[in-house]
Amino acid sequence: EYEGDRNAEGQRHGFGKARLPNGDTYEGEYECGLRNGYGTYRFINGALYTGNYLKNEKHGKGVFFYPDGSKYAGDWVHDQKQGYGEYLYANGDTYTGEWANNKRHGQGTYVYKDTGSKYVGCWVNGIQDGPAELIHLNHRFKGRFLSGKPLGLGKFIFDIGCEQHGEYKQPVQEKEEEEEEEEQPLPLEPIWKASEITKLTPWSPQDEE
Repeated sequence: EYEGDRNAEGQRHGFGKARLPNGDTYEGEYECGLRNGYGTYRFINGALYTGNYLKNEKHGKGVFFYPDGSKYAGDWVHDQKQGYGEYLYANGDTYTGEWANNKRHGQGTYVYKDTGSKYVGCWVNGIQDGPAELIHLNHRFKGRFLSGKPLGLGKFIFDIGCEQHGEYKQPVQEKEEEEEEEEQPLPLEPIWKASEITKLTPWSPQDEE
């Protein structure tokens, strides 16, 4: 069903309201039969998008409300979260920063609602990766992350005015004598090896590069 403006060829063109065969509805601008410009799309599952379209795709600025209560507000390119945006997760966590291909990618800040801790730094394909700072209530860690875990040189900075320098090292897997490798061993957590405690220093993870 459609009610609204059409062009000389009879295509939806201008402002209109439509109900799609699957029960979704759209109210907004059309151009030559396609959603184009600003509009609001309501999904039958309870999701809602309000923002810009280009040739039927979410493109430009828009806000997407998900059925689980989470929400993304920011840039879209060809139906993908891409550019800069803010995501509020169903558990109350938030991410504010850069996106590419629907994933956190580039510089961004992730805040954990339960602990108040936040990760400020680089992301690659949705995973914490690169120079970053992990900020807790009374101390913070400055270093590098690889595949979501801290690795390599870094330091803990304490609010009382001192730092503990050191390195996160990847422990070596102990090989057990077994006939068959049944299961993949779980990846071990990197271990912190402290080297010295100092007053506050200007060191940052970019210094090694």
